[in-house]
Amino acid sequence: MVKNEIQRLFKQYYAKMYRVACTILYDEQESEDVISDIFEGLLHGRTVLMPAAEESYLLTSVRNQCLKRMRHEEVKRRMEELEAAEEPSDADYEDERLTDIDELVARHLSEQEQRIFRDRFTCGCSYEEIASAEGISRVAVWKHLSHALTLIRNHFNK
Repeated sequence: MVKNEIQRLFKQYYAKMYRVACTILYDEQESEDVISDIFEGLLHGRTVLMPAAEESYLLTSVRNQCLKRMRHEEVKRRMEELEAAEEPSDADYEDERLTDIDELVARHLSEQEQRIFRDRFTCGCSYEEIASAEGISRVAVWKHLSHALTLIRNHFNK
């Protein structure tokens, strides 16, 4: 759509669109954001509005955008509640798994593999840095890490 058409639509229908959005959302800022999103979509999209359908299209768009935002907020709220409820048990589970990994690495990997594993996953060193420190090739670093990760994967996926 052309900018002039969008400006005309904005001036003509903004008040109605704003009332609909406020009625649904009960939030002035969110309502303004919804309307802005709709007009931005018209500006950047290829939507062609027929003069007889302008008002119904815009008001329906407002309703749909408001409902979409409400659903999004509801899902976000539920996810936060779930995360808050699971947080202590997740932390305990993670600590237990890390302890298992430490024991597994200590029992089944050579000292060089342990150093490589620690450098990569605890210190965050790159393959190149590890290869230089150990005096081996990057491929050898990859093979050692691959062996360690396979061992860990097999242990946890029994």
